[in-house]
Amino acid sequence: MGSWEHGIGIDRASTINIHLPLVLSFIYSTLWSFLVEEIEAKMATEAEAVEVCVKAAVGRPDLLGDCPFSQRVLLTLEEKHIPYQLKLIDVSNKPDWFLHISPQGKVPVLKFHDGTWHPDSDVITQYLEDKYPNPSLATPPQFASLGSKIFPAFVTFLKSKDPNDGSEQALLHELRSLEHHLNSHGPFINGDNISAADLSLAPKLYHLKVALGHFKGWTVPQDFTHVNNYMNALFSRESFKNTKPAGDEYVIAGWKPKVEA
Repeated sequence: MGSWEHGIGIDRASTINIHLPLVLSFIYSTLWSFLVEEIEAKMATEAEAVEVCVKAAVGRPDLLGDCPFSQRVLLTLEEKHIPYQLKLIDVSNKPDWFLHISPQGKVPVLKFHDGTWHPDSDVITQYLEDKYPNPSLATPPQFASLGSKIFPAFVTFLKSKDPNDGSEQALLHELRSLEHHLNSHGPFINGDNISAADLSLAPKLYHLKVALGHFKGWTVPQDFTHVNNYMNALFSRESFKNTKPAGDEYVIAGWKPKVEA
């Protein structure tokens, strides 16, 4: 009986010795295949990533800057889940390679699939909508220009040095129009679905909030309930958090020369 049990013990040990290299080989092969797939997937993502040039922060060329038109493009890329490679441009010291692809020195600039570079956030966002239609960010034509006068009204009021020139009332008029629309069509311009019009307006409203708060101590009136809720909803989106300026101080620094001119 003892010999039989001893023999079984030898057989088990032999089996383990025979199978162990096979098991280790299988584990190694599996891990290697996984690593190769991960590397290939990363390389494919990088190869497919859209290249986009945007403004760097004032005085900090290593940080994302305060250009609302650049952020509009980045918001579109984020909301459409399009991989992108970000190139920060110090607009006070534009590199030669950038002036080669953007002779007028404008940002944002995005590289199209044919290898050509194109400026203008209107052109870029329309290209992205056409080439990457899902998810759709198209705004119904009747709502496409909604809120478009808010930004110029904000700039005029921000730069105004005359409290009686009507610039504040002009801004309030535009915000009131947005308030009425959101009251009947909200929470976003196109109802429940965020659209290109929202992504265009979001960075501009952020500049309005930061710059007017700093330079004039001014805020959107509390009775504009829908506008305030709208701003909070936009600013709390993950896409906005990922693309907003590196800090409010860079928004302020960007507007300071214009305010003091």
